[in-house]
Amino acid sequence: MFKKILVANRGEIALRIQRACRELGIKAVMVYSEADREAKYVKLAEEAVCIGPAASALSYLNMPAIISAAEVTDAEAIHPGYGFLSENADFAERVEKSGFQFIGPTPESIRIMGDKVSAKQAMIKAGVPCVPGSEGELPDDPAQVRRIAKAVGYPVIIKAAGGGGGRGMRVVHTEAALINAVSMTKAEAASAFGNPAVYMEKFLQNPRHIEIQVLADKYKNAVYLGERDCSMQRRHQKIIEEAPAPGIARKQIERLGERCVAACKKIGYRGAGTFEFLYEDGEFYFIEMNTRVQVEHPVTEMITGVDIVKTQIMVAAGEKLPFTQRQIQIRGHAIECRVNAEDPYKCIPSPGRITMWHAPGGPGIRVDSHIYSNYFVPPHYDSMIGKIIAHGDTREQALARMLTALSETVVEGISSNIPLHRELLVDAKFMTGGTNIHYLEEWLSHHQR
Repeated sequence: MFKKILVANRGEIALRIQRACRELGIKAVMVYSEADREAKYVKLAEEAVCIGPAASALSYLNMPAIISAAEVTDAEAIHPGYGFLSENADFAERVEKSGFQFIGPTPESIRIMGDKVSAKQAMIKAGVPCVPGSEGELPDDPAQVRRIAKAVGYPVIIKAAGGGGGRGMRVVHTEAALINAVSMTKAEAASAFGNPAVYMEKFLQNPRHIEIQVLADKYKNAVYLGERDCSMQRRHQKIIEEAPAPGIARKQIERLGERCVAACKKIGYRGAGTFEFLYEDGEFYFIEMNTRVQVEHPVTEMITGVDIVKTQIMVAAGEKLPFTQRQIQIRGHAIECRVNAEDPYKCIPSPGRITMWHAPGGPGIRVDSHIYSNYFVPPHYDSMIGKIIAHGDTREQALARMLTALSETVVEGISSNIPLHRELLVDAKFMTGGTNIHYLEEWLSHHQR
């Protein structure tokens, strides 16, 4: 086991990894930008290193600064968390070439799964169901592009092969708009991701977003930890996540989970990962794989009892998975509400000083947050300031506990989206379960304040 790990991230995930290290008896080195000097995990750190100014490009995305921090503190491994450099194959490669262990998949796995075209090809080979579409990158010949679209059937969606975060996508409803949409998406992809390659998929009208959590070690042992429903989202950013997914047969999830495990073994995957699917009319369609820990990992931890972050660290240190698929038991239901520093209905970020913070408690409640009273939320990063997770024996109990938790939560000095969560949790369609990925945006358009 490692003696010292450098945590190359910020916010609640930095604190989450710091806590996992403490449980394992590992020293955690925290890095921070000048804007995060007062962060809770920095104050709690045994060692902390400033890696640059507030701007991400000069700090959390600064590979030489992070590797230098690992060198000067004698760290043995680097945990990238999520976001920033967590899915950057070049960073993983530089970490390992510098003599450190990257707590995540191999650079090769990140490259295969980070490019949406190669990821889809790998999944087709592994027997994982995919969205109908082009078999690879779209050709330059407009006539061929039209033929592919006709075979897939309109509407289609054009996507950047190197895309993510909801950027580099265009929905096309008619043949007349097709070639222009492909050209625009290619230009956007080249500018945003340095890769102009695009591909085409059938555009599913009202799907749900379902994902399968996997864990694998370097000895080709792999398990899946059930599924999560992350359909409550706006602009491809998740707001509420839950596990298990309401209204989907266990047998169907088990078949899908087994295919994901087989895919992990086929590509030699190591660490934590998430297979993301669209689900419509009883069918699953693979869209991408996230080769890192997810923001919503706590709902899976609550229903399985598995500590995903600790397991990431253990398999990176060369240990075998400490459990088999048979030992994974799903217990009850969990819901996570992301707490963002933003206007609850317009979703405009609201950085500033938190004059009062009171976290909820009670049976089945977990709060993952790095904030405290008098903490200043910097304007330079994502607006998420924490997550409230509720677990119950049933979905109804988890919902009731979450509503109680939200009623106890106090965030003063800035705006937060807690009022939005309180309304969504009593929305009739959400209470029934199974809303699609467009539901929240449609709901917000009817509830503008």
